[in-house]
Amino acid sequence: MTQPSTAVNSESDSISFSCYENEIPSFVEAGLERLYGNLYSSIPQLRVSGKLDDISTYVVHKGRELVTIFLFRIDGRRLEVLNEVIRIEEEDIRRFATYVFSGFGAIDVVSFRAIQTDFRSLPFKYQRFECLEDIVVPLPGNTEDYTASLGRSTRRNLRNYRNSLMHAFPSFKFSVYEKGAIEPQHVLDIIELNRARMLDKNKVPGIDETEAAKLIYLARERGLVGVATIDGRVCAGAITVRTGENFFLSVLAHNPAYNAYRLGNLCCYLTICECIKRAAKEFHFLWGQYDYKYLFLGVQRDLHCLAIYRSRLRYLLNAGFALRIAFLGYMRRAKVWSHQDTTMSKFAKRIFEAVRSLRPIRKK
Repeated sequence: MTQPSTAVNSESDSISFSCYENEIPSFVEAGLERLYGNLYSSIPQLRVSGKLDDISTYVVHKGRELVTIFLFRIDGRRLEVLNEVIRIEEEDIRRFATYVFSGFGAIDVVSFRAIQTDFRSLPFKYQRFECLEDIVVPLPGNTEDYTASLGRSTRRNLRNYRNSLMHAFPSFKFSVYEKGAIEPQHVLDIIELNRARMLDKNKVPGIDETEAAKLIYLARERGLVGVATIDGRVCAGAITVRTGENFFLSVLAHNPAYNAYRLGNLCCYLTICECIKRAAKEFHFLWGQYDYKYLFLGVQRDLHCLAIYRSRLRYLLNAGFALRIAFLGYMRRAKVWSHQDTTMSKFAKRIFEAVRSLRPIRKK
């Protein structure tokens, strides 16, 4: 059911609001891609994540122009916005919170997760904590300009390692596949390389069979996969997914037998160049503060979790939720601080690792 639209006058045009309860109108998928160009604010990502049930849609038009789309889900007295990893301006946040608290009397809390925002204040009680980062490479119009913008040593190393690799392994080949032309086995091979590398570092692999199937779906729907082979066998690869004019890196992996040739970095560079050839505006490394991302000119965008409360009383009545938000925020700060090379940060790292060890083990 669609709630009646309301409108207010602005200096140049009227602002109108519409809310489609438990419905995602047909125009929303293309609208999200045009407005945000972000995988984590897209229908395909929500579909593979199994989050399309019981979703409502909030829409803002300025005159005839569509300017805002928020997808949200209501859980009891809390409303969760599902758009993530995008920048949301103060005006949009203020407008949405006011709209919700005016029209949905049962809602105590409006929450956003992993958004980029830097507002000054809100007319409501709120919490805001850094929770993730997205490391993004703004891309020029051609590969020559991108290569020239890299550091001198980076350019030299890429050239030397590639020459050495091809001299040692003349059968080396880097191929690119898009959407339906992507072979599921290539995706699985790259995931397996990632899995082997994680296990070698005594880390738990993050991609199981279910996640692999989701990634294959996304790749064949709107992906670009770079595959490096030697003697016909996959030795490295990168799996990216395109949304709008931007590409999002899902997996980058290589066989450690070729570490001496920096095959992972070479595969990353070649994949970024292929994205540039397809008129990409941004390449998103997403989370994880690894040196190679900055080597390829990644710029860190901090992402925040935001909870907005109807009133101070409702904030107190939702103390458990508020404490959980605060705990995650402070744990994030401790984690970031622990990565700094100081005596106190090393002490913080030990505390952080001790707290992590106290987390209950989830049953499979």
